[in-house]
Amino acid sequence: MQLVRQKGKLRAYRARAALVSLVVAALGSGCAAEGPPEATRSARPAAEKEAQRGPEAQQQDARKAREAAGGGPARRGKAALSQKARAAAAKKWGLKQTPLAAPPPPAVKPRITTRKGFEVTGGEGLPPVFTTVPTKEKIVFLTIDDGAEKDPELLRMMSDLRIPYSAFLSDYVINDNYGYFEKMRDSGVALHNHTLNHPYLPGLSYSQQKREICGQQDKLEKRYGSRPRLMRPPYGNYNKDTLRVAKKCGIKAVPLWASEAFPDHMEWREWDRDLHPGDIILTHFRGEDEWEGSMPDMIRRVMQTVTEKGYAVAKLEDYV
Repeated sequence: MQLVRQKGKLRAYRARAALVSLVVAALGSGCAAEGPPEATRSARPAAEKEAQRGPEAQQQDARKAREAAGGGPARRGKAALSQKARAAAAKKWGLKQTPLAAPPPPAVKPRITTRKGFEVTGGEGLPPVFTTVPTKEKIVFLTIDDGAEKDPELLRMMSDLRIPYSAFLSDYVINDNYGYFEKMRDSGVALHNHTLNHPYLPGLSYSQQKREICGQQDKLEKRYGSRPRLMRPPYGNYNKDTLRVAKKCGIKAVPLWASEAFPDHMEWREWDRDLHPGDIILTHFRGEDEWEGSMPDMIRRVMQTVTEKGYAVAKLEDYV
């Protein structure tokens, strides 16, 4: 019985509380209604005008507000326009398919380690030697070595297609036309070290390797304004002295390659003869006098392989 009476008291209390709330709400709404008449008069036409604009116009305004705040759809729209321009460029340059767009670069670069089997004895703390960048994204990286061929069509083609690539340069073949690689740098291509004279480095002494590697570091910095962070040893050959010298001269990593591109075929390092996420592709600055094809022919070939396999080309320096 006591329990029932407590419930009755609780109901009565709740009823009184509800009544008080109604009174307060009424007073509050009355105060709100007594606001400045000018504000009320000016608000009504604005509301009526907004209603007359229709739901489509209001939704468009809402979309613009969201895009201004977050930029998501705007970015997607910009990407769509970029891909449309790339499709037109692909048709212009004779590509069978439009190259796929690479995903945004990672906020934090992956940790690069030396590939198993590529270590040198006592190599702890030396620049890592690798053929693939650790990533789950279906991306590959295009790198071009030496600098012998200076085809202006390559610069125009890669700029039109917006395909990123990195150049590893040897002074003995670029010193007749440094300006060609200035144009390349100005288009956003990173210029890296491939030694002064392209020697077989393990056959040289420490001091000789230092001249080849550090000498090229100095030349590239003086000529192009920045000191390279990456170095590729000629033929992919190196020893402990190579990595010691590279570190001393400011090199942070030594990228080799997982596959090599030619105008008429691809060559593979791996047994499955296929691309993998993060693979580095090597090719060279070569012309029709050495290849049965031009630099644009080579790009058409490598991009056909990359795109058919569902990969995009990303910028190596965004990951290393």
